[in-house]
Amino acid sequence: MGLASGANQLRLSEMLTVLPVFSGAAVPGLFVGCFLANLLTGSALWDVVFGSIATLLGALGTRRFRRYKWSAPLFPILSNAVIVPFILQYVYKAEGIYFYFMATVGAGEILSCGALGILFIKLLERTKVSERLERLERTI
Repeated sequence: MGLASGANQLRLSEMLTVLPVFSGAAVPGLFVGCFLANLLTGSALWDVVFGSIATLLGALGTRRFRRYKWSAPLFPILSNAVIVPFILQYVYKAEGIYFYFMATVGAGEILSCGALGILFIKLLERTKVSERLERLERTI
């Protein structure tokens, strides 16, 4: 459907970026997962590198401010909305201005990280998965 690349991006996997709220292990997990996904799907090298860094920065911010669950999606949204437009312009030579890409990538991130991410947090809390993750985090 063309929703995972280009100026308009809506990636369902981005809802997983809220996982650092519950476990620090999610930070490297998201970084490695993004790196492998980009590498294995044939993304350009600089996309693999900087896209993964955007995910890492978002995950670190989410983890740092985990007490404020409503803010969990803000960091991945911001890091992707700032970094991915550069990738689109300079790596893929997409035609358009930075702020257009920032708006379109940001909108997709708001939907996937924001709306779906908050729903994912609620689902994890409702099913008690979040409590198990937090308990496991304390024992490590």
